[in-house]
Amino acid sequence: MKLKGHLLLAVAWAWPLIPFGGAVPTPKLSEAEEAEAIANSKKYFHEPGTDDILGHYDKRFFRGPVTYEAKGNTQYHMVRAYLSTFQDLGLETWIAHGTLLGWWWNSQMLPWDWDIDTQVSGATLEHMAKDLNRTTHRYTSPEHGVSRDYLLDINPAAVERERGDGYNIIDARWIDVRNGLYIDITGLSETHADVQPGVLSCKNYHRYRTVDLFPLRESMFEGVPAKIPYAYDTILADEYKIEALVSVDFHGHRWDPTTKQWIKYKEEEEEDDDA
Repeated sequence: MKLKGHLLLAVAWAWPLIPFGGAVPTPKLSEAEEAEAIANSKKYFHEPGTDDILGHYDKRFFRGPVTYEAKGNTQYHMVRAYLSTFQDLGLETWIAHGTLLGWWWNSQMLPWDWDIDTQVSGATLEHMAKDLNRTTHRYTSPEHGVSRDYLLDINPAAVERERGDGYNIIDARWIDVRNGLYIDITGLSETHADVQPGVLSCKNYHRYRTVDLFPLRESMFEGVPAKIPYAYDTILADEYKIEALVSVDFHGHRWDPTTKQWIKYKEEEEEDDDA
């Protein structure tokens, strides 16, 4: 009987912890967790993290961070595939932001940069959303023995040309489905023609005069034809200041004027040791 008494006592003690009706109480979220939950419910594109590395993968295709070398190889072929495919489809696009800065130096990606940024007009973005959304594109490079697939995914919120709550400032992505690395595609629209005629803007408050963007210049980037803004020097200086156009030491890399390449410090030091 004593044992039964203890058993009843244990049950009686545990009973108040179970809410009436059997519902399990929802744990209270921290402020950061609540903010993340709100963002997840509103965002279209999701990343596996928010730091400089994990924030540059599409969560749907993420299988773990790639190496420095694999990142470079992925970005090289991804931007070549993007530019070539858009040209084949007759879609006007141009490189922007840090990608344009890489072009300024040697028509290549900045090796430390996780971002690849391109822009399109609002009209092109609308066409992409209507006729090309969630299409997969095969890219082959016989000289490199490479064959890869890329997903062109348009954010449903791309139809909204204002920033809104800020959760969907990226209009579209070109995604390497092998690992989730991507190119951000943003549309530029004349959103305030009444007070700022001839000014195009994206959802992240980057604004450009049409005379600085057009006519686009024909150039090369990573070995394939590419378009760049007409007043590229003005645009770069406005966004990054003149130092970014002349500084030869940045993000653990040093500019080698002989090879016209950014050399990672560690690799440079290893070569010096082997000499």
